[in-house]
This record gives sequence, structure tokens and C-alpha cells, in this order.
Amino acid sequence: MRSRSNSGVRLDGYARLVQRTILRHQNPVTGLLSASKDHKDAWVRDNIYSILAVWGLGMAYRKNADRDEDKAKAYELEQNVVKLMRGLLQCMMRQVDKVEKFKRTQSTKDCLHAKYNSATCATVVGDDQWGHLQVDATSLYLLFLAQMTASGLRIIFTLDEVTFVQNLVFYIEAAYKVADYGIWERGDKTNQGIPELNASSVGMAKAALEAIDELDLFGAHGGHKSVIHVLPDEVEHCQSILYSMLPRASTSKEIDAGLLSIISYPAFAVEDLNLVNVTKSEIISKLQGRYGCCRFLRDGYKTPREDPSRLHYDPAELKLFENIECEWPVFWTYLLIDGVFNEDKIQVQEYREALEGILIREKNGIVLMPELYAVPPEKVDEEYENPHSVDRVPVGKLPHLWGQSLYVLSCLLAEGFLAAGEIDPLNRRFSTGFKPDVVVQVTVLAESNQVKNLLQEHGINVQSIADIHPLRVQPARILSNLYTMLGRNKNMKLSGRPHRHIGVLGTSKLYVIRNQIFAFTPQFTDQHHFYLALDNQMIVEMLKTELAYLTSCWRMTGRPTLTFPITHTMLVDDGTDIHPAVLATIRKLEDGYFGGARVKIGKLSEFLTTSFHTYLSFLDPDCDVKLFDDPNEGRNSPDSEYGGYPADFCESESQDELDQYINDVLQSTALKSYLPPTSKTVNQPPVFSANHSTKEILSIMAKTKGLEVPAVSMSLPTKVLNTHRKSLNLVDNPHFFETKDRENVLHLPKDAHGDLDCRKLVEQLKECPTLHDQADILYILHILKGADWDTELDGQYGVTVHCLLNELYRKAGLNQEWGLIRYISGMLKKRVEVLAEACTDLLSHHKQLTVGLPPEPREKIITTPLPPEELTDLIYEASGQDISIAVLTQEIIMYLAMYVRSQPSLFVEMLRLRIGLIIQVMATELARSLKCSGEEASESLMNLSPFDMKNLLHHILSGKEFGVERSLRPVDSSSSSPAISIHEMGHSGATKTERSGITKLKSEMKQKGSTPSSPTSTSPTGSSGDTSWGDRKGQWLRRRRLDGAINRVPVGFYEKVWKILQKCHGLSIDGYVLPSSTTREMTPCEIKFAVHVESVLNHVPQPEYRQLLVEAILVLTFLSDIEVNSIGGIIHVDRIVHMANDLFLQELKAFGATGSILEKDVATGICHFFYDSAPSGAYGTMTYLTKAIIIYLHDFLPSTGCAMQ
Repeated sequence: MRSRSNSGVRLDGYARLVQRTILRHQNPVTGLLSASKDHKDAWVRDNIYSILAVWGLGMAYRKNADRDEDKAKAYELEQNVVKLMRGLLQCMMRQVDKVEKFKRTQSTKDCLHAKYNSATCATVVGDDQWGHLQVDATSLYLLFLAQMTASGLRIIFTLDEVTFVQNLVFYIEAAYKVADYGIWERGDKTNQGIPELNASSVGMAKAALEAIDELDLFGAHGGHKSVIHVLPDEVEHCQSILYSMLPRASTSKEIDAGLLSIISYPAFAVEDLNLVNVTKSEIISKLQGRYGCCRFLRDGYKTPREDPSRLHYDPAELKLFENIECEWPVFWTYLLIDGVFNEDKIQVQEYREALEGILIREKNGIVLMPELYAVPPEKVDEEYENPHSVDRVPVGKLPHLWGQSLYVLSCLLAEGFLAAGEIDPLNRRFSTGFKPDVVVQVTVLAESNQVKNLLQEHGINVQSIADIHPLRVQPARILSNLYTMLGRNKNMKLSGRPHRHIGVLGTSKLYVIRNQIFAFTPQFTDQHHFYLALDNQMIVEMLKTELAYLTSCWRMTGRPTLTFPITHTMLVDDGTDIHPAVLATIRKLEDGYFGGARVKIGKLSEFLTTSFHTYLSFLDPDCDVKLFDDPNEGRNSPDSEYGGYPADFCESESQDELDQYINDVLQSTALKSYLPPTSKTVNQPPVFSANHSTKEILSIMAKTKGLEVPAVSMSLPTKVLNTHRKSLNLVDNPHFFETKDRENVLHLPKDAHGDLDCRKLVEQLKECPTLHDQADILYILHILKGADWDTELDGQYGVTVHCLLNELYRKAGLNQEWGLIRYISGMLKKRVEVLAEACTDLLSHHKQLTVGLPPEPREKIITTPLPPEELTDLIYEASGQDISIAVLTQEIIMYLAMYVRSQPSLFVEMLRLRIGLIIQVMATELARSLKCSGEEASESLMNLSPFDMKNLLHHILSGKEFGVERSLRPVDSSSSSPAISIHEMGHSGATKTERSGITKLKSEMKQKGSTPSSPTSTSPTGSSGDTSWGDRKGQWLRRRRLDGAINRVPVGFYEKVWKILQKCHGLSIDGYVLPSSTTREMTPCEIKFAVHVESVLNHVPQPEYRQLLVEAILVLTFLSDIEVNSIGGIIHVDRIVHMANDLFLQELKAFGATGSILEKDVATGICHFFYDSAPSGAYGTMTYLTKAIIIYLHDFLPSTGCAMQ
């Protein structure tokens, strides 16, 4: 028998270590590892990490086998791994009902458990007694299931298990919008069980989705049925949200050492090398100590100051844990493995030596990895004084299996027993590598021959949908429907993929379904869902965005292929020519560049070889997926007016089940005509005359319901009928309703009992002069009878109110009457399918949203991602009676999300986006530019096309000046609304486009004699004041109003407030106090602190007054840099602003100003002229605020002469 080689002896040593420290805890029946001798529970995450050493050791034996026993040893170790992975699978499959529920609710009560009984696979604690929702644990399982399957292990045995894993993919797909408890099971760091969006969960989910996509779970022995499908757009959402969060870990944790598992082994989820390095250096600089790394700042776990008798902390208690957080050696193993993957020998050497110093050695040569090192209780004060000076003691589990396992794995890698590629067979480690440029292939298809011929007249040759047979083209919603079949399983009661929007990455692949090749048109061209697709300029804008998105996000082999349909709605109003915006787009596409993306335009058949194909084999006839639940369903013939592409059809005899299914889906959204045309008879009195106040209509409707109508309106007059009733006024102060036009009582038909006669109302639909009036009648019916009431119009049955509304929506769409379209969308409760995603995009960029108009009980705050239904309900509730506002709110959330993705710089230093205020400011701006009343401006706002609305929003966010022009409508348009176009002003406009002022403040306050940079200082006297202003009057008031409404604050504002709170007892703002104790709970850079400051400021209803308070606090914060220990008790910021205002008025009077210049704002008592002064300059607001502060804080400031400066 030949002797053991040196490497064989060392391997045997590691095998002994693994056997004695890890495998002795493995349960022989279930294969699960219990946490330690005393803890019999098995945590999902810990189990996976703990078995990695066994998996690595098995591969090392297989590779370095000296003799046959080594191969046997390798097999034995690998089977231990399979046993554990299958044990975890058993635990999760027993909770299959939770997986099914969670797909819909994403609630913390419907999630898989985080830990199980290691002997029975049963659950250990109740659904609500533990922070079970940990998306990163489920994701880690899928990631290693994929990696281990790729390395040759066979873990999944049956097709039922395959469908279960496919449903786990749906479970983690939505990680980017799920607030969970994270890797430390705590959620928010106060440990009060508040879930939050965690970067570690989103990153792990992204890695798992990428790893398992298109993977055959049966390994080399499988076929199409055992392949897992992932939709690429979900991966992309996770990625963009991860990028917007890092290096921050969540709202309450500004950095977390757990992120090491995301930026390096095992996930490698971040593709941007700079971001990886920034995150790594943040962790090392803020969290690394002499014994490992802290998990996060102010982590109280197992510190001597923690009270072990209760789970949660008091918020103010967190300050006690600063500088004494426990240090975990496990993070050094991550950094060591990271060094091996980056081939950084110095890093490997450094961390190996560091680990040698902290391991605990037993007599028999076994080395143990402790869980953490804590400060001994008697030396706490010493450690507070000099951090990292005290010698710590090991506490917690010994060995800590997770750490022990990664330690063994890192040794095997560092000593060359394993190569990096062997524990990463799917090559995740190359994610930061170089990516070649993407060329997007675009196919333009005409919907019909008529459109094709119109394009030919312009010299553009395209194919029509009929020409490309046998290739098939369908709208994206068909793909959404087909995907709901994926992962269905009757035995386990699994319903397949939830019906979710499919993004542009999903529609840019070609699909092979039952041997036919399908292309799908992108969702943004589908008019069935939301009205943005009815605006051709908006379609072009969205095409630009989507092409740029494809260029940056395409990760698959082959090139993306985008199918762009030219439909009848892309013609000009009379249908004789193509819309100019669409024509210009096709011309640009032919040039090869569009919106910064490289494009190649051509026929679909030419692109077949260069595109990426996905085989949807779960729709094959031999699979057990039934397209129809009932075999007799769906035999009706295709209707001519259905919502797909009519040319894409086979003869009805030859239709197989798939074609029928597609037909059925299209027919369910088909449009049929029932509504009578609007009557043009002039002599008839209109049903509602336009000067009815909402009040009357409301009271009629209320009487029918037996309600009382309150006499006072809300600050947005409660309006039920459409905006052309002249009642919606977003600008002026609310007035009481005037009841003087009583004589114009509504001509609503009554029945014998004096109640409203709905049947007669239906008849009146035929006499309406405009679509608006038809909409009003339908709205009253909708409120009184509900959407499913059968109107029996013209004696036909089954014509519900809902049906008629849909048809009216289509008519309004053809006429491009945006006010009406928004109004009907509200009645139909249409919602943007990507609303939840848009919301999450904003939240993950650390913006919070509020919907509804201030003040707070009505203004609803959104701080964590919500499921789509809940979100829509919240918006409708916050908008009160006003359905148009509810629809506009959704639209604006969507535009904000588009901008936060494409131009994040617009949102610098804005924390909370208040949609209600933004809508108000938009109306105010229109009123200012058009010089019209608030009602007219509100109506004009509702009638803006989506493209103009998006531009107006952009101008308001960027602070640019813009002009608004009235444009003439074509005479035949039935709309009563003014048409408006918005354009940017050049440099000759009212102000410089850049936001001058606040950034120069500090320097100008220092140089006392600097020249004033504002027109205010030219002459503050009454007579010449107006002449020097000219056009600039109101410029600073407007700037303050805009900044106050979008909550913009100066750079570094929140950190400065944190500093000032350390020197006083608190700041009082408009009656609300921001106490200094908040600094004991939160660190200065924490989002949670910023949100707290923001919520106090948001109690101020007037945006311009809020902005002055911010300026006052800013001047105060300059004081925090002075060497003063305390600047008093509670500082009343309002008093400072009022003192400054009084000083300003005294000086004005001294110059002899009189009359209108001295006018004060009624609500706040601040002089209008003060609101309109530039911040800097000799007569700027800052000068007066500084003087006021010096008077206010006179006692605390040093008595030297330089204080004023």
C-alpha cells in the first residue's frame, strides 16, 4: 500500500475537522444541521453556508484522489450535501400553501419559515412569532441549488419538485419590492420587528435568478420539462434597485457587513467594479475591528449593555451600543475568499494571519471559529473612551457553524486544493468583466395594408403583419397570459406565475411555442392597459427610453429584437397620413442611432439567426398544462374587432388549442359598439349646463343614497363630475360653495317617487351633445347602480355600464381628449401595470412618496413597497372624491420613476416626493404663465397630453423657466378645453437656468462686503422698486415655492441638523419639536434620521414658508461649527424667521416704503416682499436671518467681535 502524499495527509486533517465540528450535528433522518448541541433548530441560511465546507471538501477529494478510498470519501461527502439540500426542500414543500399565498400578498404572515425542526422538518414557531420573511435565505438556497446541480450533484428527483422550484423562483422574483427582515432576522435596527427593503436580500435574489435561469434541474439527464424559466426584466429590476441602494444596506443601516456576500462570493451580484470597491472600503473603514467586523453600526446584539430580558430596544438606547458592538470573525473568511477570487495574494495573506490570531484551539488540535468577540462588562467605559483598545472575549456559539464552514472552504482555496471555478461552476465571478456593445434589432410592422401603403408613399418599405407568415406577432399581454401556465401543478395546488407585466427585455426575445416562432410587441404600445399609449409623442418618447434600457441591460446571447407595430392610432386625426412624430422616428431608426442606442432596422425573418430564442416547452400538447379548464370553452369564432392583430390568424378549422386560447384572451378585451353617437341637434337644452356647481350634483347623488352633504368643502373642493364643471381648483384658496345659480337646476329625470329614474337617464345618452355629457351620465349610473348594471340600451341585454365606459374611453382616445380620458380611466379604476414597480424604483432611490393633498390625515405616506391592489386603493382613498386626481397621481408616479432611472441628478437632496403638492404646483405654474384663474389652469392641466405633462414635470423638477402658449384646436374637435403647448425658454428668459443662490451662501456670508447678487438690493424703496424688478418680480417667491413643494434641501443639510441637535435640546418648527434625543437613536448619515427631520418640516403647509425655515436652520447650522458646547434649550425656528421679517420691515420703513410692498401673507404673517428676496446679498434673507439668530442666541455666543461674520 503506497504511503499518503503530503496533500492527502492535509486533506485528511480537514476531513477530521469537518467531521468533528460540522457533520456531527447533521440529523441522520432529515439531513438538517442543528445550530449547536443546545439549539435543535435548523436555520435555512446557516444550513446552506455550513454545508459548503463539506461540498468543497468532497470536490477536493475527487480531484486529489491518491487511492480508491478517496473517491469513496468524495462520494460520501457529496451525499451528505445532497441529503441536506433535500432536507431543506422537504421543509419548504410542506409549506407549499405559503408559497402560493405569498405570490399574491407578499405579506410577512404568508412567507416560508426561516427555521425548522432539525429532526422532523416541521415548523418551530408561529407565523407571527419570528421575523420569518428573509428573501435572501430562500434565494441563497436557489443559488446553491443551481451551483451544485451545475457541479454534477443530483438534488432534484421528480417533475413535481421541478414545478415547486419554479414557484420558488416566483417567490423571490418580487424581491425588489418586498420589505423583509434581512440577513440578521431583525428588520429595522431597533429590533421592533419592522421589515425594510434590504440590499442583501435584493442582491441575493438577483444572483439566484440569474444562476437558475434556463438551468436543467436534472443536470445532464434532463429534457425541456425540467428547465427553469426566469423573466429577464425581474432580474433587471433587482439590479437597478440594488445599484440605487448600495453602499447603503437599508433605511436604518447605512452600511452592513452582510453586503460582503452580495459584492463577492457567493452572489457576485454587482457588475459595476467601482460600486463593489466603494462598498468594500465602506465596510472595512466603518465596521472592521481587531477581531472581525461588526454587523452594522450600533448593533446591540450580545453587547454588555444589552438587556437580555427583552427582544426590542428603546430607540434612545441605541447610542449606548456605539463603539462596543460585537465583532464577528466570519466576515474575515468572506474577505479571505474574496482575495482568492481576485487573485490578491496580499489580502489572502493578511486575513489568513488575522484569522490565525482569533481561532480557538483545543487540545486535540481541532480549531474552532467563535461566533463573535464582545467587550468584557468591566471594561466597557475604557472601550467608549478609546475604541479598539480593549482585549475582547469570545461569546456565543462555539463553533459557529457558518463561520467554521467558510473558514475550511477558505483554507482549501488558499492552499490550492480547490480552484475558484470549482465552487463557482456557473461563473458568477466574471460578472464585473467587460461587456461588448449591444446592437438592438428593430422590426417595424404595419398593422394593415392601408398603413403599409401610407408608409410606402413616404418611401418607407415595411412588411405588414400578414406578410411575415408563418412567423406570428402578438401583443405582450398574450405573453403575460401564457406565462401564467408556467409552474402550475394540480397535486400541490400551485397556480403558476402571477399575472404580471412583462417588460421590454422579455418581449425582445423570440419564443418557440408548439414549433411556431412568436414575436411579441412591447407593452408600451398596448393601448388596452393605460392611456399613455394613445399619445404618439409619448410612444416615441417611451421607445427611446426602452431602446436605451435594452442597450444597457441586455445580458443574454444574441441580440435583442424589438417589434414596433404601426397601428391605426398612429395616423393623424382623419386617417390620411402617418403621425409626423412616428415618421420622424422611423427615419431616425434607419440612420442606425436613436436616443443613444445603436439600432439595426430590418425584416423579422433576417433576424431569426441573430436573436435569442426561448422554448416555452411547458405549453407543449403532451404537458399536463391545460390551456382551458373546460374542454367546451372557447369555440367562438374570432371577432373582427378584437384587440390583437387581425392579420395574424389561421383558418378557424385548423386552429389548435393554442390559437383558440390566444383568441379567447384577445376577445376578453375586445371592444364592441353600443353607444349612440353624440347628437348634433342644437335647439335641445343640454342635459347638464356647464355652470352647475358640483355642490348640486353632489347633493342630488347624496339624496338618492340618503346621505347628508357637508356644507364646507375640503381644501380641494370635493368634486364628482368632470373638470369642465369648473369646480376643481388646485390653485386659489378654497371658498364656500356659492348657491346663487339655483335657477339652473339639473334636468335629471325623476320617477313617480321623486327618485332618480335611471332608465330615462340611459335614454338621455342619445341626446348628449358631447362625449363629456355622456361620461357624466355614465358616472352617475356608475355611482348609483355599479359597474355591472345592465343598461339594456336599445333593448340589447348584457350592455353593462362598464362596457359603455370602455367604449367611451376608446372614442375619447381617438379624439385625444385627455381630460376626458383621465376622467374615464378613473371611473374604470384603470391602473398603470407598472405602478408598484415605479413606486419601488422611487423608494429604493431613498425617496419616500406621499399621495393626496396635504395636510397629513388626508395625505398618505408610502415608505415601503406595497402590492399593486393596496397601492391603487391607497391612491384612490387619498384623492378623496376626485378620480381624475387619482389617475393623474399614478401618471406622475410613473414619470418620476422614469426620471429617477434616467436622470437621478434631478432628485439630489430631495427625500420625500409629495405628489399632491407637485400637482398643485403644476397648476399654479400654468395659472402664472397663462395669467388665468385657478379653475381654468386646473382644467388646462387635466387636458395636457401625457407628453406635455411629463415635460411640465421635468421643468418643475429641474427649476428651469418655461413658457406656455395657447394653441388653436381644430374647429371640429368636440372638446371644450383649451389646448396648450409647453416650451423651454432660452437664456433670454426670466432667470438663469442654474439654481444660483444657496450654494454661494456660505462664502458670501463670510465675505461680509461682497456685492449683492440680487435685484432686491438695487433700491428697496417703494417708488423705484417696481421698475428695477421688471419681469423678475415673484422670481424668488416662485423658486421657494417650487423647492418647498418638492422638498429640496441644501446639500448635507440633514447631517448639519444632526450636529446642531447635539448642541441644544431641540428645534421647534411650527409647533412641532425635533428633540435632540433622536441623535441617540440614529446616526447622522442614516436615511431614517433624514426622514424624521423631513416629517417635522412637512407639518408646514405653505411651501414658501417651509423653505424660509430651512434657510433659517441652515444659518443655525453654521453655528454648530463654532467652539460652543451648548446653544441653549429648545430653539424656536419660527421666532427667528419672524424676527428676521420684522427687521426687514423696519429697514423697508426706514427707506420710506409704504402700501403694497409692506403687505403680509395672511397665513404666516411674513411680508410678501421678504419671500421674494434673494437669499444672499446685503438685503438678502440670509442677512436678516443671521441678525435674528444673533439676537436670539445672544447669551450663548462667544463675546468676541467676529460673531456677526
